[in-house]
Amino acid sequence: MPNVIIDPDSRSLTERFALIRSPKRSRTRFPAGCVTLVEDEAAARAGANPEQRLHPALVYGPSPSSEGQQVYYLMRWLT
Repeated sequence: MPNVIIDPDSRSLTERFALIRSPKRSRTRFPAGCVTLVEDEAAARAGANPEQRLHPALVYGPSPSSEGQQVYYLMRWLT
């Protein structure tokens, strides 16, 4: 997993459960368009669908990237 500096005082950056649409699970950051935030870990696990390349994860973000996009950093896969 990436070395992500977590800002405990941030109000917008936080760990969240999500479903990530990705053909590979080797990446460590994902554009916001590939990330669907969900309520909790159970919802992330329930929404997983490997055939549609939806993978449950814990992410941190959103954070602006150097390319001007909003990105989420992978903290860990839930499967």
